[in-house]
Amino acid sequence: MRVTVFHKGLFILAHECGDVSFFPNYKKLVRNQWKPYDELKYDQEMQLRHLINFAYENVPYYHNLFRDLNLLPIDIKTVEDLEKLPILTKNVINEHWEELKPANLSSIKYYNQATGGSTGTPMKYRLSKLDRFLGGAMLYRGWGYGGYELGDKMVFLAGSSIGGGSKSSINKKAHELSRNIRKYSSFDMGEVEMQKYASSMRSFKPHFVRGYPSSIYFFANWVEENQITLPEIRAIYTTSEKLHPYMRIRIGNIFHCEVFDGYGLNDGGVSAYECPEHTGLHIDTERSIMEIVDSDTRQIDSGPGTIIATSLFNYAMPFIRYDTGDECELDEGSCSCGRHHKLIKELIGRSVDMLLTPEGKTIHGWFFLYIFWEHGEKIKEYQVVQKTKQKIIIKIVPEDGFDEKQLDQIREIVNKRSPRWDVEFQFVDSIEKTGAGKYKFIINELMK
Repeated sequence: MRVTVFHKGLFILAHECGDVSFFPNYKKLVRNQWKPYDELKYDQEMQLRHLINFAYENVPYYHNLFRDLNLLPIDIKTVEDLEKLPILTKNVINEHWEELKPANLSSIKYYNQATGGSTGTPMKYRLSKLDRFLGGAMLYRGWGYGGYELGDKMVFLAGSSIGGGSKSSINKKAHELSRNIRKYSSFDMGEVEMQKYASSMRSFKPHFVRGYPSSIYFFANWVEENQITLPEIRAIYTTSEKLHPYMRIRIGNIFHCEVFDGYGLNDGGVSAYECPEHTGLHIDTERSIMEIVDSDTRQIDSGPGTIIATSLFNYAMPFIRYDTGDECELDEGSCSCGRHHKLIKELIGRSVDMLLTPEGKTIHGWFFLYIFWEHGEKIKEYQVVQKTKQKIIIKIVPEDGFDEKQLDQIREIVNKRSPRWDVEFQFVDSIEKTGAGKYKFIINELMK
């Protein structure tokens, strides 16, 4: 038996302690994956109308926006109607933070969250408890496309947003036990650490691995080069950055299993997961609306565009037509697996450089993103550039009221990871874009 009744029961109990509706929602979502698209869209638009009414009645920013546009909630009934509204950017959120607070916020259970900004723009936001646990249920359904069942053993090779973190040892062990998982940090990938990861996998015997593509790719190469024997892995799940074809092939060959890509954002609520046909990522409909828009912010049915998110259940801070900063190519076809969702053919952006320390460790670039989660107050944009193994330059576009004491905290965190890194801060008026007109917030010039 792959997953015991005990582990499945403990897994469900741990989640229902946070939200009693978790398991019923999960079972409903599993059934939903086979619904015709017209039914999924009907349910989605019913929830959209509810959210629009809530935002208009309770959130000053949206009430004023509708008034200025001479619109009423009744004017936004469908996904297509969303084009009547402007794009919500991180800068707009930062500038209108107080106006984005619902009048009834005190009656909503929510978490204070922050994103370091994979585009180099930090932002804080609120995430309702209901929305967070719904997102978890949808994540597990997405893993189910690759064979995962609730309570299956899994290891994470990632940062704190999807597995790693700074919890106390007791809390970390309790979290791992209740979910039947183990967490390995992609911010510590030296020889000693990877030996520990391999040893842990041999004793834990996980069925699945999830993490950043670049971290898993790095670990897979190390496993092959050192002729490391590991337990049989049934599937690999990748997320948070672009899975390049060469990575997929290499990881699959070394671990002797299929690789399933995924995409998801808590701030926007959007998600999409790959099935065994590997024809694209199935776009979820129950938690959010994902629009793909062209350069004129018009919705498109196929081809490349920007991902715009409308979160349908985050009443603590409604995101309506939120610019995720991510790009993808939308497939106009359908999948032969029997699921009728729209498909992302390819995720275009979100590539992140790895960084090298003078001590010989490899650290995932998102290490700095997590630093700016905690210490990004009054930072409009940032960019981290590794010039040499010893030299790290952090460019910052400060806002009015920026406290330079934050720099001491950032330097202290960085030096704990690598005492020999020389960190230099540079205040700039703007961050230069790449040749493609995009921001790259982590650059390792050693890899050019």
